[in-house]
Amino acid sequence: MAAAEREFDRLWDTVEAVSPSDRETPGACDSWSVKDILAHLDAWHRMWLRWEQAGARGEPTPMPAEGFTWAQTPALNARIHAVTAGDPWDAVCDRLRDSYARIVTVLSGYSDDNLFAKKRYRWTGSTSVGSYAVSATSSHYAWASGLIRPSLRDPG
Repeated sequence: MAAAEREFDRLWDTVEAVSPSDRETPGACDSWSVKDILAHLDAWHRMWLRWEQAGARGEPTPMPAEGFTWAQTPALNARIHAVTAGDPWDAVCDRLRDSYARIVTVLSGYSDDNLFAKKRYRWTGSTSVGSYAVSATSSHYAWASGLIRPSLRDPG
């Protein structure tokens, strides 16, 4: 939880350092803009929330998403980008903040033992809820910040 909060705050500090006129310009990650990266993070938050909710009900859930295997993650990410590319900046930011708050709320309901015990829940397979959460939160935010930060450097 602390790592997720720290990295999320660091991400927003990085995003806020980008000129508003540059936030929707492609190039932060290949053809993705800063806005596209934030939309990507939100989509992965929402997938994690679906996995956890279905898992809590004991229902099977396609992971990472319907019609995609883990080996097809690049294609899934391309689909996310295609679906969200036209979304307005404010809507993307609001969704990301909302999905982040929802993940934090869900995670706060787990004890440390239940969060990090491997094979505790059927939906996590051989890993733990915490492992999936780290991938969808703190490590993903650090990845995003790392992509955005170089665009802040003075080219001169």
